[in-house]
Amino acid sequence: MARTIAKDHDEKRAQILKSAAKVFAEAGYDRASMTQLARECGISKANIYHYYDSKEAVLFGLLDTYLCDLRDRVCGIEVTDLAPDEALRQVVAEVLLAYQGADYEHKVQSGSMGALPEEQQKLLRAYQREMVQFLSDTLQAVAPEVFAADPGKLRAATMSVFGMLNWYYMWNSGAGPKAREDYAELVANLTLNGVRGL
Repeated sequence: MARTIAKDHDEKRAQILKSAAKVFAEAGYDRASMTQLARECGISKANIYHYYDSKEAVLFGLLDTYLCDLRDRVCGIEVTDLAPDEALRQVVAEVLLAYQGADYEHKVQSGSMGALPEEQQKLLRAYQREMVQFLSDTLQAVAPEVFAADPGKLRAATMSVFGMLNWYYMWNSGAGPKAREDYAELVANLTLNGVRGL
């Protein structure tokens, strides 16, 4: 007879992934052990192996869940009826708000994705590319004539915006929604005033 899935199965998996983000970010993925993870989760190693069959599986589960949810949230913003400037403001703010509470996940994404097999990395990078393309399309609408004349500038501007957003957690960890919204406004203003002068 097949083993039934516990009612709290999804919650347990989520708990393991949240704990893994902290352990992998603080200890480093290579140095982190399943024993440390079990201790952080408050469950046995055997219980973790019931949900994930290896440390690598935990890492992939963590990054797949984080990046897929992030992609869905950011790319799900409805910008069709917004003016280009307002659309950019909305996207920039949503990215920063989506990062809130995910400093550990962000650090693991930046430092440990390379530990995964290439096929899994490809999937994760595809999530990232979708977000980059969404921001790029939003940014292009702000100054289409500038970017039509030099498409290389669009990529550079897009990655510059992500650069400002992605490192926010390094120097303002734990910032709340108001601080993130204020910084998003700063990034949007820098970008809007800058791209038209390119």
